[in-house]
Amino acid sequence: MTFSYYPGCTLKTKAKDLDRYARLSAEALGITLEEPADWQCCGGAYTTAKDEIATKLSAVRTLNSAKTLGRDLITVCSACHNVIKQTNYDIANDEDMAMKVNNYLSLDEPYCGETKVYHYLEMLRDVVGFDNLKEKVVNPLKGRKIAAYYGCLLLRPSKALAMDDPENPTIIEDFIRAIGAEPVLYSQRNECCGGYITMEDKAQAAKRSNKVMDCAKENGAEMVITACPLCLYNLTKNSDSDLPVVYFTELLAEALGVKEQEEK
Repeated sequence: MTFSYYPGCTLKTKAKDLDRYARLSAEALGITLEEPADWQCCGGAYTTAKDEIATKLSAVRTLNSAKTLGRDLITVCSACHNVIKQTNYDIANDEDMAMKVNNYLSLDEPYCGETKVYHYLEMLRDVVGFDNLKEKVVNPLKGRKIAAYYGCLLLRPSKALAMDDPENPTIIEDFIRAIGAEPVLYSQRNECCGGYITMEDKAQAAKRSNKVMDCAKENGAEMVITACPLCLYNLTKNSDSDLPVVYFTELLAEALGVKEQEEK
């Protein structure tokens, strides 16, 4: 099965592990990921102003590229997913915005939100299936107590992203169970780490990050996993915790037995 795959800028620079292990794991699962030609930066943050069209054009180009190929689109970075999924939702539900975007891009045919967008975790749940994933695990991570960190962007706004319950999500915990580990529930797993205020108010960002990490550790976590490069940076560089924070794709690759192959 082949999907269009939008890696985004950060996965080409600071978050190469998120991308590399996503590709290796997809291959092991029989999923082919192909980047759209000449994709551009999505902007990293979604502008809610209705008359702001220019910042959404790169996302629409990527979505339209997938449509042209007759493929669904997969993202893995939380920020990229948030921008692309919100753009797709608004194009599909806001005729005025769709008209302005299509007038500007002059596409061969209008883009109206036809492309289905999956986060990589949704692909594992809805396409592969967590039960099938469990059967493909060759190195179950037994005894590992892992805390899922959702952060802000993966679940909200819930109407547009429609991934999981934003207040009581289960998708990453179900993923953790599928690879043989034990998920740790804690109250801060879907609260903000302060990532977007790090440059403006580092002390407040550190306070938020420490609250997340301390809560995870107090509930027995030995490790935290995330899908967000900004969250990983903030939780590791802007907190005092000694808990390791890694991308969920790294643990997936380990469980599927492809991480060791890559490291040899």
